[in-house]
Amino acid sequence: PKRMVPFSFPLSKCALWDPVPMGDVIGAHITYYRNPKLSLVEKTLRLAYRHAKQNEKKSFSCFLLGTLAVDEDGEGITLTIDRFDPGREV
Repeated sequence: PKRMVPFSFPLSKCALWDPVPMGDVIGAHITYYRNPKLSLVEKTLRLAYRHAKQNEKKSFSCFLLGTLAVDEDGEGITLTIDRFDPGREV
């Protein structure tokens, strides 16, 4: 609740909707209505670990890629991370 901020959109000359707030404030956090689960493929974790050990820098950038799916019962979501991308040094 302390970190939640209202949505804001860039200023424009023509508005497609009335910007005046209507109704009660609701939370839009992903865990507010769903039970999240994280699934990580072991091979992906091992690749990331090997890359981190071989990297000479203390911190580096990389990407973990995956899919987000709603469970069959509609009560939860599952984030499956199955790919590792070390990125580019640009």
